Amino acid sequence: MAETNLKLLTWAGVLCCLIWNGFAQQGGSDCIKANAKSCGECIQAGPNCGWCKKTDFLQEGEPTSARCDDLAALKSKGCPMEDIENPRGSKQVLEDREVTNRKIGAAEKLKPEAITQIQPQKLVLKLRVGEPQTFSLKFKRAEDYPIDLYYLMDLSYSMKDDLENVKSLGTALMLEMEKITSDFRIGFGSFVEKTVMPYISTTPAKLRNPCTGDQNCTSPFSYKNVLSLTSEGNKFNELVGKQHISGNLDSPEGGFDAIMQVAVCGEQIGWRNVTRLLVFSTDAGFHFAGDGKLGGIVLPNDGKCHLENNMYTMSHYYDYPSIAHLVQKLSENNIQTIFAVTEEFQAVYKELKNLIPKSAVGTLSSNSSNVIQLIIDAYNSLSSEVILENTKLPKGVTISYKSFCKNGVNDTQEDGRKCSNISIGDEVKFEINVTANECPKKGQNETIKIKPLGFTEEVEINLQFICECQCQSEGEPNSPACHEGNGTFECGACRCNEGRIGRLCECSTDEVNSEDMDAYCRRENSTEICSNNGECICGQCVCKKRENTNEVYSGKYCECDNFNCDRSNGLICGGNGICKCRVCECFPNFTGSACDCSLDTAPCMASNGQICNGRGTCECGTCNCTDPKFQGPTCEMCQTCLGVCAEHKDCVQCRAFDKGEKKETCSQECMHFNMTRVESRDKLPQPGQPDPLSHCKEKDVDDCWFYFTYSVNSNGEANVHVVETPECPSGPDIIPIVAGVVAGIVLIGLALLLIWKLLMIIHDRREFAKFEKEKMNAKWDTGENPIYKSAVTTVVNPKYEGK
Repeated sequence: MAETNLKLLTWAGVLCCLIWNGFAQQGGSDCIKANAKSCGECIQAGPNCGWCKKTDFLQEGEPTSARCDDLAALKSKGCPMEDIENPRGSKQVLEDREVTNRKIGAAEKLKPEAITQIQPQKLVLKLRVGEPQTFSLKFKRAEDYPIDLYYLMDLSYSMKDDLENVKSLGTALMLEMEKITSDFRIGFGSFVEKTVMPYISTTPAKLRNPCTGDQNCTSPFSYKNVLSLTSEGNKFNELVGKQHISGNLDSPEGGFDAIMQVAVCGEQIGWRNVTRLLVFSTDAGFHFAGDGKLGGIVLPNDGKCHLENNMYTMSHYYDYPSIAHLVQKLSENNIQTIFAVTEEFQAVYKELKNLIPKSAVGTLSSNSSNVIQLIIDAYNSLSSEVILENTKLPKGVTISYKSFCKNGVNDTQEDGRKCSNISIGDEVKFEINVTANECPKKGQNETIKIKPLGFTEEVEINLQFICECQCQSEGEPNSPACHEGNGTFECGACRCNEGRIGRLCECSTDEVNSEDMDAYCRRENSTEICSNNGECICGQCVCKKRENTNEVYSGKYCECDNFNCDRSNGLICGGNGICKCRVCECFPNFTGSACDCSLDTAPCMASNGQICNGRGTCECGTCNCTDPKFQGPTCEMCQTCLGVCAEHKDCVQCRAFDKGEKKETCSQECMHFNMTRVESRDKLPQPGQPDPLSHCKEKDVDDCWFYFTYSVNSNGEANVHVVETPECPSGPDIIPIVAGVVAGIVLIGLALLLIWKLLMIIHDRREFAKFEKEKMNAKWDTGENPIYKSAVTTVVNPKYEGK
């Protein structure tokens, strides 16, 4: 049994190897199809491709590209692991400061640049084509993080009542923001419109006072930086209190010009590397790129700072910025925008919000009385969401995100870039995959950055591409191994110089198709070049490839292949061997032209431990019965033979009980077995002993049952154990039988009489009920006698009118 199990395990292992080898070759098809001429080309074909640099690895007829294959396939072809070039990608963290933990109001005061909210900060990824590199990114909202808020207000005439409420905004907002951060600065700017027709009236009087009637308005302007960012709330109130309303002609305002200048003029505005908020307050729509043509302005906005004395001076020269241009500059400068607009323009600015990342829209009351609460709500909304953004990726590089947010919320694809509902002090994680799908042309390193939108911190990632093998740096230029120095010998193969070809660079491109070279590619007495299975290059056959990359031509003249061998059960070499040069090399314990003949005798082993029950020979794992009477997998079945019990019945009967058909010849015919008498059936041998055992129950000449067992031990001796007392049936008891029959007849008669009497009673009762019913329904006729005449006659006077 142990030997059988060992054989089964051995065959299971062989089968697994075959299956794995098949999968490996299938996986390696991409490596083979790449037709790589060098190790560098090979490793760029796919992450599972390796290059064998063993010098004598190639067989005759195999091209240099056969060195590139799946790792398992190379190993199965005889390439040692130490000779396989298979560089792998890696990651290295260069800067990994822990995220900052501190509480608002704590004694520790840190500079903004000393606060860390994202980890790690810098790392290097070595990328091999097709092999992703993964790293984790941690983000934690720091408590008491500094905030810069710039209030940009529309000062067109319709915002007159709003200005009055904004004049006291500085100190009030300071008090509210102290609940969020101890380091808060505020600034103020205003805008109206471009100072050209048709946006404003350019008549001298209107330029001095654009408002009608006795309203005192200031001259129109495009954008003015009234107060750079400061921590003095009183100063904000003071300067804003000096501002006056202006006016323009059309309804849309020039707010985009102002937003662009606020974003790019960092020095004049005073932005720090902290949370930057821009509050844009208006009750009108906006002009954008292209609208400047109405005023004859056609030059696109250059996205640069043009502030002189805190005034935008190029509004008449450059067009309004486009939305995309504005998005780019706001993102580059980490500015989060809050649009505080009236109810009338909510829909417009909500559409704009969808185009500008990290922006919010709040409903401004008609006189801006709710502006402080609007700013607080919008800030909380913006700061509760983190969205990762990466800089432009090099060609062929892709990046994917997976987020691990609060409460077990995980997302992938575009939603994997962000986490929502983040409170101050919460920590979230992202898993980022970077994959190179091709190598840069020059193989130079690239740098990309990942940062949360609206934050100044970022992760710097240096990408280093694995485009060459290590062994290529050890190459020998003009090596003698490459036909008198016509190539560089690297990674076990020749990389030919320009104008040279061949496995060893032995030919020039001018000699490739010469007839003299073709002669070396023909077998003796054959006119076929490379057996019509390849090309003759430099006097050597380079075998062609088949669509199925597992099928290969080989040999000096490409005369061999691994797919034209005999098949069994639809499999080459029956799946029990390897096809080499059109001949099957069978695995151990298999033989035959298609390896379909098993030498294993286990299937022929009978239950008695004999091969084919001793009645046949085991051929290819199947019993060939020598006696035609016997059939079955182990020659155990005989349709015309008596069973063991019936066969030995007479001999056991004559020896044990001295009776039966063989009583007279018992000593001559029935002495071929050893007999043992036992007292009862319980004493007979039971199943489980090593010798084959048959239990028998037979009748003797007196119709008595006798029991015995028949077994044959390993020495071929037959043993019979018989119960010494047969079981004979006893005669019938007549009196109970007769009494039972008589009693049965009487009982049956009584039962029949009772049934008949019951049926008669039921019938009589039904007839009587019917009679009673008809009696009740009978009625006498009460009509008058037709011949009877009454003695009274009544006459009516026809003239009598009843008066």
